[in-house]
Amino acid sequence: MPKIAKELSTIQVSRLTEPGHHSVGGVTGLYLYVTPTGARSWVLRTVISGKRRHMGLGGFPSVTLAMAREKARTARSEIDAGADPIAARHAAVSRIKAEQLSAVTFESAAKAYIDAHGDTWKNPKHRAQWSATLATYAFPVIGNLQTAHVTQSHVLAVLEPIWKTKNETAARLRGRIEAVLDWATVRGYREGENPARWKGRLDKLLPSPGKIQKTVHRKALPIDAVPQFICDLRTKEGIAARALEFVVLTAARSGEVRGAIWSEVDFDAGVWIVPGERMKAQREHRVPLSKQAVELLRKLPRFVDNEFVFPSPRGKLLSDMTLLAVMRRMGIDAVPHGFRSTFRDWVGERTDYPRELAEQALAHTLESKVEAAYRRGDALEKRRTMMQEWSDFLYATK
Repeated sequence: MPKIAKELSTIQVSRLTEPGHHSVGGVTGLYLYVTPTGARSWVLRTVISGKRRHMGLGGFPSVTLAMAREKARTARSEIDAGADPIAARHAAVSRIKAEQLSAVTFESAAKAYIDAHGDTWKNPKHRAQWSATLATYAFPVIGNLQTAHVTQSHVLAVLEPIWKTKNETAARLRGRIEAVLDWATVRGYREGENPARWKGRLDKLLPSPGKIQKTVHRKALPIDAVPQFICDLRTKEGIAARALEFVVLTAARSGEVRGAIWSEVDFDAGVWIVPGERMKAQREHRVPLSKQAVELLRKLPRFVDNEFVFPSPRGKLLSDMTLLAVMRRMGIDAVPHGFRSTFRDWVGERTDYPRELAEQALAHTLESKVEAAYRRGDALEKRRTMMQEWSDFLYATK
C-alpha cells in the first residue's frame, strides 16, 4: 500500500525553500517544486496511459495551496475518466496560437496583398487607385475586422451605399475585396466561400453593373469638322500643337505620342514602333506613318541630350493637359482622345476597310479570343494605305 503523505498547512508550505520536489499531501502526487533559484510552482505527478507524467498547476503563491489541491483533484478525476488533461491543455494552447496567427485584419491583408502584387501592375496609378478605393470605402467598414469574420453582410455594407451612384468604382472595389479575401484564404487566414464573389453570390443581390452604368463618351469632333480643325491647328506654333496634330494623324493615344522618342521612329521604313511597356495592352504596336506624318516629324527640331520627339519647354514629358489646352485656346469643345473615336467613325462610315483593320490601327485588344488567336500579323501595309487615306482626308482643306 503506497505511503500517504502528510498533509501540510499553508504556513508549512510557505517555509519550503529547499530545492527539489516536496509532497504537500491532500491529493496523491501533488508536490511543490522549488528550483535552484528559489522559484516555486505546483506539480502533479501522475500516470496517464501507462506513462509517468508531470503536470504543472501554476506558480506559488499566485496559486494557493487550496487552489493547487482543487486543480489536482479535478485533473485526477479527468484522468480516472480516461481523459488526458495535459494533451487537452497543449491542444488549447495550440488553438490559441493558431487563432492569434490567423487574426489578420482586412486592412492588414489588403496592404499585404498590394505589397505582394503591386510591383506586377504596369501602371503606378493602378496601385494608388487600389489603395485609395479600399481606404475610402472598405477600411472604414471592415478594415478592423479579421478576414475570417468578414461576411456577405459586411461586403454589402461597403458596396450598397455606392453601387448605384458610383457603380464603376463600386464594381472595381468589389473585385479588389474579392482578391484580398482570396489571398487571405490561400494564406490560411480564413475558410469557406468568398463573400465578395460576383457570380452565384452578389449577382443575386445587386443589379448588374452593365444595366446601371452610364456610358460616358469622350467628347469628339464630327468627321467633317476635323479637316478644318487640322487646317487651323497647322497655323499654331509650338511643340504641343505638333504633338496634337500627330495624335490626329496616327489615331494614337496622347500618352503614346507624348512619350515618343526618336529611336522609335524608322524614317526609312516609315514606321513608328511603340514598345509594349508604353502600350495599354502591353504589346508592341507598329504605326505606319503617312507622308504628312513623316513630313511633320522631319520638320521638328532635335535637341541635344533629349530623346523626346515632343519635349516640354523644360525637356521633360509633355503633360496631357498641354494638348487639351491647345484645343481650349482654339475654342474646341472636345478632347484629344476623341480623335480616335472620330477616326473609327470615319473608317466605318466613309470607307470600305474592315472593322478589324480599324481596331488594329487603334491598338485595341480583340474581345474574341478565337479572332485574336488567328491574327498572326498586324496588317501593317494594309493599315498604311488606310492611314494615308485618313491623312489625305485630314489635309483636304486648304
